[in-house]
Amino acid sequence: MPIIRVEMFKGRTPEQKKAIARELVDGFIRGAGGGKPEAFDIIFTDVDKQDWAKGHEMMSEKYPDKT
Repeated sequence: MPIIRVEMFKGRTPEQKKAIARELVDGFIRGAGGGKPEAFDIIFTDVDKQDWAKGHEMMSEKYPDKT
């Protein structure tokens, strides 16, 4: 059973995550030439921007929340 791990900033709704899961599984099945959606596990990990850096730059600084 394939496991797809998705790490992204917090803030997606359950409906958005469901749509992401559908797209990932369908794309994987197309690319692999077949398979059944129920064979896949998708694990979403929501990460605070303050806990993510790219190089020397914190994502909370690069993408500050709008108030």
